[in-house]
Amino acid sequence: MGFDMESLLEATSGAVGALVSTTILYPLDTCKTKYQAEVSGHHQQKYRNISDVLWEAISTNQVLSLYQGLGTKNLQSFISQFVYFYGYSFFKRLYLEKSGAKTIRTKANLIVAAAAGACTVLMTQPLDTASSRMQTSAFGKSKGLWKTLSEGTWKEAFDGLGISLLLTANPSIQYTVFDQLKLRLLKGKLSNKTGTESSPEALSAFSAFVLGAVSKCIATTVTYPAIRCKVMLQAAESDEDGTTKEAQPRKTVSDTIYSIWKREGLLGFFKGLEAQILKTVLSSALLLMIKEKITKTTWVILLALRRYLIVNRTRLKAA
Repeated sequence: MGFDMESLLEATSGAVGALVSTTILYPLDTCKTKYQAEVSGHHQQKYRNISDVLWEAISTNQVLSLYQGLGTKNLQSFISQFVYFYGYSFFKRLYLEKSGAKTIRTKANLIVAAAAGACTVLMTQPLDTASSRMQTSAFGKSKGLWKTLSEGTWKEAFDGLGISLLLTANPSIQYTVFDQLKLRLLKGKLSNKTGTESSPEALSAFSAFVLGAVSKCIATTVTYPAIRCKVMLQAAESDEDGTTKEAQPRKTVSDTIYSIWKREGLLGFFKGLEAQILKTVLSSALLLMIKEKITKTTWVILLALRRYLIVNRTRLKAA
């Protein structure tokens, strides 16, 4: 199979997996994001946990508002995962080709994953910012994608870009751990390939789910303080209680760090960690499970498309 075709396979299967997992877990993501965005003293908290966010939506008959921003989030997830998986596969294969190595080492894998992550962030940051603003808006008051972005400057659309680039370490750690565990799990397994274009080896659904959960849990715990700062930087300017950006300074990283430290102390940097782990671990595990299961199907479809184009090209030349 050609170089670009395999990269396209990884990108397509990863993007579809992201789309499905994001949709399934979106209400949990909204509750988690609104909880993370709140910064206040211990006795002034509106939300004690993510269940308070859910109860607010139910008690105000705004359950459907838990899906506010879903379209933007799905668009952002699809594009980011497509770009990430394509870039990750592309850079990894390029490294192996240039180095002549048969397998990629852990350090090189981290660099490759970080490079793919940086490309993804630069292309999708405005969508990420918009989806966070929609989720943290008052229930029932979320605006559309274009209106959300047009209310501010393009510079504001890239709020949290520096932290997002720093957080490329998150998927770097996650997919490096996943790939290494996957290689060890599949090591020694007999290959049933019958030709040069047979489908790649895939994990079982359960194995992919477990490895995805473990790898994402490790990555999330290590990078969580930066994750919370990014959510606060991207949050909507005001909430339903009427607080304004003057009362909640978060336009710079230093302002955000100071605000958390002053109002919540050291533990404030880990507020919502449990919710973040629950959401991201389930999301990542579902993504990787779905990706592994549709890889072979996608491979067959792309291979059939490739052969169809070759046959048509040959017929046109003959004519």
